[in-house]
Amino acid sequence: MAAEMDRRVAVVVGGSVAGLACAHAAAEAGWKAVVLEKAAGPAAGGGTGAGLGLDAQSMETLARWIPGWGLDAATLPLAVDLNRATDSDMKAARTLARDEGFNFRAAHWGELHRRLHEALPAVVTVLWGHQFLSFEVSGGDHGDKRGVVATARVLATGEIVEVAGDLLVAADGSTSSIRRRFLPELKLRYSGYCAWRGVFDFTGKDSSDIITGIRREYPELGSCLYFDLADKTHAVLYELPGNRLNWLWYINGPEPELTGSSVTMKVSDATLARMQDEADRVWLPELARLIRQTAEPFVNVIYDADPLPRLAWAGGRVALVGDAAHPTMPHGLRSTNMSVHDARVLGECLGRRGGTAPPPRALAEYETARLPVVAAQVLHARRLGRLKQGLPVEDGEDGGFDVRAATEEEALQLRQRGMPYFGGAPTVADGS
Repeated sequence: MAAEMDRRVAVVVGGSVAGLACAHAAAEAGWKAVVLEKAAGPAAGGGTGAGLGLDAQSMETLARWIPGWGLDAATLPLAVDLNRATDSDMKAARTLARDEGFNFRAAHWGELHRRLHEALPAVVTVLWGHQFLSFEVSGGDHGDKRGVVATARVLATGEIVEVAGDLLVAADGSTSSIRRRFLPELKLRYSGYCAWRGVFDFTGKDSSDIITGIRREYPELGSCLYFDLADKTHAVLYELPGNRLNWLWYINGPEPELTGSSVTMKVSDATLARMQDEADRVWLPELARLIRQTAEPFVNVIYDADPLPRLAWAGGRVALVGDAAHPTMPHGLRSTNMSVHDARVLGECLGRRGGTAPPPRALAEYETARLPVVAAQVLHARRLGRLKQGLPVEDGEDGGFDVRAATEEEALQLRQRGMPYFGGAPTVADGS
């Protein structure tokens, strides 16, 4: 009982994938965890969110926390990374770069979130419907006084509650209010383009014209990550488990006006109709038809931020993880993978100190391990996005990557394996 009372407590702000991953990692390290999340309950695993790609390192890590993960139907292989050039006039595609050693897996965000939540150990408490408000660091070291106190509002009642712990983990996303406390001048950087996103459910429609057509034009769906590049735009297409096709289409343009902290938005029927007409002009008929027939597509405004100077703050009492630590563009499939690996390394650092040791030294090790990795990956994802959008990569450049004139050698830079640490990021446990 005394050992249980002495167990350290991590207060995790944010119950998305990054937050739940950190809760698992803290528990694995011998800590308790309390997660504050403003959503009323966990994702159902059906239509929530969209698709994501998981690298081999994330798959191995998630299998430690989720029983059966990687051995069941929750993911599909993405063995091939294929970049193609689309001729919008001729309605034809040709291969630019092909990598058959990609070794990622496709998953649905909602399903991953549901499985992470269901597998949480008993030492983790998730407080749904709790909106984080603020925090204070006392500097206290155990005894009767914890090191941090987070304040939250219970949305159902309006009650204000305090949650005490030894460590605050900021997993509150790209617009993190906790990060803003330490870096008030840091601003998200608009990429110059937005993404239209959608998930097409073809349950019971395997023999329909739209599915037979899309599989004819994209015959490796189910094992391939397709990137179609046209003039100053590109689209992504891959299959998800559960008879779903995930697509994204990046369009250059001025920064939209957003309300609140979300970087996604719904649009008017008129805007949607214009987008669908533009898809008919730019893309192959099969992809344009898929876009047109997808229910409720949405817009994701693409931001990132310059690499942060630190990941550990407040004398080693506050750790930034996930998009709060490194807002990144999606082109390297990094966001979820970085979040999972942040959690793993943070847990390993905490575990090396034992379940009762104070966190400052552990957070210093976490920052040393993760900061150079995430900084390099954020900047590479930025560069890759600008290449694929035909935008100048470096300041002062007049033009960008021209998909119509690219040589075979130039096209190699489009491959995902150019991402720093593509084969795996260093961990603390094995010293790699």
